[in-house]
Amino acid sequence: MVDFVPVSSGDHVTLRKPHPCGGFDWTVTRTGADIGLQCMRCGRRVMLTRDDFERRVRTVTRTSTPGEDTRTGGGEDDRAPDLQEGIC
Repeated sequence: MVDFVPVSSGDHVTLRKPHPCGGFDWTVTRTGADIGLQCMRCGRRVMLTRDDFERRVRTVTRTSTPGEDTRTGGGEDDRAPDLQEGIC
């Protein structure tokens, strides 16, 4: 079984080697087969394969709890009032 580093969009990660700007800290912008990262110092965006990412990552700082869907604004109660009552 292959274990992978659990990471989600919005998490902050520290990589082993610095970016040319001198920053070690990155924000995860995309997950999947490739991991999208944005440098927290200069704002540069890069894509790494999951294998490269797992090899280079040192620490992961969670900004969301596991299982929490950060793409949606919330639960059913956040819908517009007319949709809550079933009015079309």
